[in-house]
Amino acid sequence: MKSILAIVVIIVLIVVAIGGMYVGRRNQMVTLDEQVKSNWAQVDVVLQRRADLIPNLVETVKGFAAHEEQVFGDIAKARSALIGAKTPQDKIAANGQLDSALSRLLVVVENYPQLKSNENFLRLQDELAGTENRIAVERKRYNDSVQAYNTYIGLFPNSLFAQWAGFKRNEAYFQASPTSREAPKVQFPSAKP
Repeated sequence: MKSILAIVVIIVLIVVAIGGMYVGRRNQMVTLDEQVKSNWAQVDVVLQRRADLIPNLVETVKGFAAHEEQVFGDIAKARSALIGAKTPQDKIAANGQLDSALSRLLVVVENYPQLKSNENFLRLQDELAGTENRIAVERKRYNDSVQAYNTYIGLFPNSLFAQWAGFKRNEAYFQASPTSREAPKVQFPSAKP
C-alpha cells in the first residue's frame, strides 16, 4: 500500500512540475510575443511618419520637375499600399516598394540643382533622413524581439510547450528591400561648351 501511495505521490509531483514548467514557459512566450507586437507598433509609427512626410516632399519636387509624373505616380501608389497594408508582412513588402520609389525620386532631384538648394526641400529632406534613422532603429529592435521570440520557442523543451500552447514562429523579419542594395544611377545634365 505504501509503495502505491509513493508512486501516486511521485506521479502527482511530476505532473505538477511539468504543469509548472508549462505555465512559466507559456507566460514567457506571451511576454516575448507581446514584445514583438509592441516593437512592431513602433515600426508602424515611424513608417506612418515617413508616409505623412512624403506628400509634402513630392509637392515640393513637383514645383521644379512637373514632367516626372511616373515617379510621382509610383510614389503615390507605394504610399497607398503602405497605408493600406494590414499585416507586418504586407507593410514590409509595401515599404520595399516605397523605398524603391523614393530612391527614384532622389535620382530625379539630382537633375535639378535649384531644387537641392530650396529651403522647403532641404527641411523636408532632413526630416525624411531623421525618420529613416528612426525606422532603422525601430526595425532593429523589432527584428531583435522576433529573434528572441523565435529562439525561445525553438529551444527544447520550450518547443513542445509552444506547440501545445499554439505559439508559432514569427517569420516577419523586416529586411532591406532588394532595390535598396543597388546604388541609384545619377545622371547629371551634360554641360554645353
